[in-house]
Amino acid sequence: MVGLLTMPQNSPRIAVIACSVLEDEVDHFARGLPHVKVIEYLPQLLHNEPVRLRAELQAAVERCEANPAVDAIVLAYGLCSRGVEGLRHARCPLVIARAHDCVTLYLGSKERYSEYLKNYPGTYWYSPGWIKAHAPPGPDRDAYLREEYAKQFEPEDVEYLVEQERLWTAHYDRAAYIGLGAGEKPEQVEYTKQCAACLGWVFDHVRGDESLMRDLFAGPDKWDAERFLIVPPNHGIQLTADDSVIKAVPLEESK
Repeated sequence: MVGLLTMPQNSPRIAVIACSVLEDEVDHFARGLPHVKVIEYLPQLLHNEPVRLRAELQAAVERCEANPAVDAIVLAYGLCSRGVEGLRHARCPLVIARAHDCVTLYLGSKERYSEYLKNYPGTYWYSPGWIKAHAPPGPDRDAYLREEYAKQFEPEDVEYLVEQERLWTAHYDRAAYIGLGAGEKPEQVEYTKQCAACLGWVFDHVRGDESLMRDLFAGPDKWDAERFLIVPPNHGIQLTADDSVIKAVPLEESK
């Protein structure tokens, strides 16, 4: 299995770098595990700025590599605006699920994700973390954007900017709520229903599967090559054109 031979011991000490959208789930599945020594969260809003996301991820990787108590770094991210591509690391292998985005971590496999989107291509996903971050389309997002834009722009420009934000939702027609139990509340499902009604979309409540999220933090015994990529030091993550989603390449090739 690519990368396993770079592990310094059978039970490597792990640092987790995660998007704050997954904070409840990471706390539930990773915190308290004896081999998980560090958990660091990065802001969800970085997804809107891929260059900055990569820079913040790189800084977090460097902090983890500087910690002698860390042997491997787990990224609780998907490909996510390609922010994980080209991350530089000289000592610790990186471990990441084969996922385009964090929805795969909720669904349990990239195959289930692909099958759902094949059947319902216009799906926008709602999760506990996305709802808390005011990220999903709906009435709260409009109010949040108005508040944020009002800090930067003249009043006559605010409504125009909010309307422009709405344009990217035009090809969606389905609001799918998914969670893994951690941090979930019944009102989050109801909120997703309200957003669907507001937008004229179909609502769906999709059953989550915790296996991929749980195994991501479990250690090498669970990191099979079909579901996970282990990236050796001095290699980078690169998007593929097939079902493997991502691959490890020498850093000079991943630029």
